[in-house]
Amino acid sequence: MKIVRIDHVALCVPELDGALAAWQAVLPLFLGAREYVPTQLTEAAFLLTPAQADACIELIAPLPRGENAGLEKFLDKRGGLHHIAFAVEDIAAALSELAERGVPLIDKVPRPGARGHQVAFLHPKALGGVLVELVSADH
Repeated sequence: MKIVRIDHVALCVPELDGALAAWQAVLPLFLGAREYVPTQLTEAAFLLTPAQADACIELIAPLPRGENAGLEKFLDKRGGLHHIAFAVEDIAAALSELAERGVPLIDKVPRPGARGHQVAFLHPKALGGVLVELVSADH
């Protein structure tokens, strides 16, 4: 598996508008893509640095309300840091390699994610409770 870069760090928030306003009031960040991701029942917005560096902050909120039990439970218990995402050169090959090594996976095959990427998640057990997302680097 070849990691290309850190793609983003995702923070779970109860709703995007207030979180976006707070982040942009404190830090000089610009709103990038904002979209509803139906396969994950989330609304996502990406905050970019002035130089629009490769890595960014993703704010995610469960939508529609009451239908994403996993993310809502996460908010109730912990909130804040949700996952760190690494862009990989070949996401299908990376998943295959990780599965062969016995790494616990949530996704065995990539699925559609935000910004037109293919994504897959490693189970938090794999890395001491940290949720890790793999993102296709070809976008």
